[in-house]
Amino acid sequence: MDHIHESVGFAMKIKESAENYLETIYMLGKRNGQVRSIDVATELGYSKPSISYAVKRFREDGYLTVDSAGFLRLTPKGLEIAERMYERHGLLSSYLMSIGVCEATALEDACRIEHVISEETFERMKEAAKRRLKTTS
Repeated sequence: MDHIHESVGFAMKIKESAENYLETIYMLGKRNGQVRSIDVATELGYSKPSISYAVKRFREDGYLTVDSAGFLRLTPKGLEIAERMYERHGLLSSYLMSIGVCEATALEDACRIEHVISEETFERMKEAAKRRLKTTS
């Protein structure tokens, strides 16, 4: 039984890592306009070889393209995941700060929560946040 739980945990870590890569490419694109592998390595603190491997896999799996100048571009498939993670991260970190969690902890916790929260729970949180904003306006 422990072996099964370890496999599931490993698969979740891979999924979380992939989502973080795509979200980082998205955020860097919003911030800088253009994104290269080295930008992702610097932002995440990973080695260039590990980023190169990830970029190769993402290209093969249809999540991004790399142009002749080395700039990374998310495909619609990659963009969908990146935008979902970005939205989750923003809402979750804002919510955590609104209940008194310090910014650094809220950002770190939101990064972990965004990968495991169900779509249903996230949608209910988003609706509650919208209602809360309407009543405080």
